Amino acid sequence: MKGKRTSFEKSACAIARSVGEIGDWWSLLIVRNAFYGTRRFSDFQKRLGLAKNILAARLKKLVDEKILEMIPASDGSAYQEYVLTEKGRDLHVIIVALWQWGEKHTFEPGELRASMVDSKRHEVLLPVVLKAADGRELDGYGFEWQQYEATQ
Repeated sequence: MKGKRTSFEKSACAIARSVGEIGDWWSLLIVRNAFYGTRRFSDFQKRLGLAKNILAARLKKLVDEKILEMIPASDGSAYQEYVLTEKGRDLHVIIVALWQWGEKHTFEPGELRASMVDSKRHEVLLPVVLKAADGRELDGYGFEWQQYEATQ
């Protein structure tokens, strides 16, 4: 028996709300592939090896959450394509930070891995860092959580 899924849409925590919108790891991999330039259902399916029904459900959720949008195919065919919205493109920092964390913590020495590089200079990206308003780098303990009323 499946339990009722918790909704985080009223949570004061931005992490909980974000996870609620993105959903799961398949959705994050779909977003990653959209950044790679994948646009068509069949290409997502081929590259991710995901069952069609699961892929369709994840794409629908990402469209419903306005992370992806469907547009007419760029080649003029009858197909639809999925592209990142501004909201989806704003996930680039999350994707890069997760990638960099994974490079640091999930590979054994000598294992083959891919790296993220600057598309113009082909240099490895510097690690994503959290900075205070005065420019100081903060570690995982250099900040605190405060509640406030959203202005947007």
